[in-house]
Amino acid sequence: MEWWIDFAKGPLFALTFLIMILGLARHVVLQIYNLFVSKGGRLKNVSWKSIFSDMAGWALPVKHMIKGTVVFSSLSIIFHAALILVALLLTDHIVLWEGFLGIGLPEIGRAFADALTIIVMASILGLLACRIFIKRLRAMSMKSDYYLLILIFLPVMFGFMAGHPGVNPFTWELAMLLHLLSAELLFVVIPFCKLAHIVLYFFDRLSPIHWQLKPGAGDKVAHALFGKEAKV
Repeated sequence: MEWWIDFAKGPLFALTFLIMILGLARHVVLQIYNLFVSKGGRLKNVSWKSIFSDMAGWALPVKHMIKGTVVFSSLSIIFHAALILVALLLTDHIVLWEGFLGIGLPEIGRAFADALTIIVMASILGLLACRIFIKRLRAMSMKSDYYLLILIFLPVMFGFMAGHPGVNPFTWELAMLLHLLSAELLFVVIPFCKLAHIVLYFFDRLSPIHWQLKPGAGDKVAHALFGKEAKV
């Protein structure tokens, strides 16, 4: 088991992380080409101030919440914030960033990390419940939406188990190995699914100059899903 853990922490981590980075970089290159080469003419007289203001507004989309999505949107905001903090600033993760990327990041305390981890798991379960029990969210959810939430939940859960023997039904070695393998599976999946919004968020918000559908299509989709009060 120790050999498998070392392998998962070393070569397998490096390989899967590289797949994720290269896959996301491909998205960025294609988007930049499409924006500046294929649609370069649209960049003339663009109101960048308005675009960046809109981008900031969607980063914390409180004003975009509409009836029936407040709980889901709030859970999503909490989930993203807590997950980013744990993924980047947990002491054990910082060791990996320093070893593979040479990046030193500030650490968060173990108690704070534990609280954030519990928040992440609770948020994921809440998002799953919303997609299952709220009719309009269930109607717009695909099977992949459920699978991705579960896939994100697994490494968080196994990581928490590995750090807390009292709630761990497995050995520490097995919990740690499952944590590593499930996280590395997530690395491989990210560039090939909607989780690629990690890097595509910026381009998604360039809709005035980078819109991929016919003008007005976004409003029609929003109205069909959420009613006439919806705005995009």
